[in-house]
Amino acid sequence: MQANHQETIFEIIKKQIGNESLGVVVGDVLNISPDAVYRRSRSETHLSIYEIEKLSNHFNFSIDSIFGLRKNNVLFNFKPLKDFDFSMDVYIEGLLENVKMLKAQKNPELVLSVNNIAIFQLLNYPHLVRFKLFFWAKTFLRLPEFENTLFDYEKISPKTFNTGLAALKLYCTIPSKEIYDSEFLRSFVREIYYYYRSRLIKDPKYALYLLEVLDRFVDHLKLQAIAGKKFVSTTEPPANGNNFEMYFNETNNGNSTIYYCTENNEGIYIAHNIMNYVHTADKEYIQDSLTTLNKQILNSSMISSSNEKERNEFFFQLKKMINGVRLKIEADLILED
Repeated sequence: MQANHQETIFEIIKKQIGNESLGVVVGDVLNISPDAVYRRSRSETHLSIYEIEKLSNHFNFSIDSIFGLRKNNVLFNFKPLKDFDFSMDVYIEGLLENVKMLKAQKNPELVLSVNNIAIFQLLNYPHLVRFKLFFWAKTFLRLPEFENTLFDYEKISPKTFNTGLAALKLYCTIPSKEIYDSEFLRSFVREIYYYYRSRLIKDPKYALYLLEVLDRFVDHLKLQAIAGKKFVSTTEPPANGNNFEMYFNETNNGNSTIYYCTENNEGIYIAHNIMNYVHTADKEYIQDSLTTLNKQILNSSMISSSNEKERNEFFFQLKKMINGVRLKIEADLILED
């Protein structure tokens, strides 16, 4: 095997395991000693076909893509729905693990195009995350275990709250460029109204609370845009770091894409089935995606730190939309009384 192919395999594995010991992790998979692993990682010993197969199956990478046997194919990693745990605890723990791995590397940065919701920003208000997960499981995926369940108020456990807060704080420390469009939050508001009209919320008045929290979410996002800094709700923006470049795209972003890069690593996450994400480290696909994101930025207006007029208009329209639905529900509840 050519040394560069073997090096590529170990680079893929290193990106997946983060700070874990390469010798221990790969040694367990191949049933060899850590020293034998490091000899292979340095290309002093060639991987056998059997070992390549085991590593490919365990770390879910394509042998075809490594050896360039098929052009124009991209390998994505994702979590199948049959393996998904739809509890809020597990979902937020997954977010925390991903952002921990990114933060552990040198000089991490993010570029995002946001379609409908910004999941890390939404962690400022966990009840909104909980509603979104419930809607995803019950209405979009129509999971049988949610069939006869109504959405109801539930206190966020200290464990869930702290996990979400930890993920949010780490996200806030990573500089990001984020592109928002004219459809931002519209689907979310329609989902809340649909649940109200369909009597899928146990207490119909809870829909008003969700809209009130969403309104606070918009206010906090605006404060971050004004400061050009990301920070946790109810806290003050930092004096340094946490840089937040917010862009407004007057058309449509199409999907939610997250590009991340560090000194030694880069990758792409793309929204999949609303709340799931697929991931790839394919270099050509990453470059194409980054090119597209940069073109979106060029076609957008920066509304953080400057451009006050356009920023105010963007947030005014968001609050107007939320308030319009709130007034409809309030009028409807008065008639019912």
